[in-house]
Amino acid sequence: MLRKMNFLSFKHGLPVLSRAHIFVSGRVQGVFFRENTLKKAQKIGVFGWVKNLPDNRLEAVFEGEEKKLKKIIKWMKKGSLFAKVDNIDIQWQTYKKEFKNFEIKYDDL
Repeated sequence: MLRKMNFLSFKHGLPVLSRAHIFVSGRVQGVFFRENTLKKAQKIGVFGWVKNLPDNRLEAVFEGEEKKLKKIIKWMKKGSLFAKVDNIDIQWQTYKKEFKNFEIKYDDL
């Protein structure tokens, strides 16, 4: 579930940049979860990707300001209109500045 973070969102006046690797389980495929995640990520201003997994979970990697990551994670706990999120696993990682946009990955399932 969502892990509380015990550090400030700003360090020396600059936003703290972070990375979150997320796995979402429940009814998260076939309910426009990826498309809505894309729209929400673009609106919030985070970068990375989202994709479906063969085991019916959804996987996403987000990079950006910590406060923005918290917003997208809060949204993902509920998901799209017809989704039913049973569990969300969040792995906080070091910011890598790997992405310039947000996209949906379409892998062969």
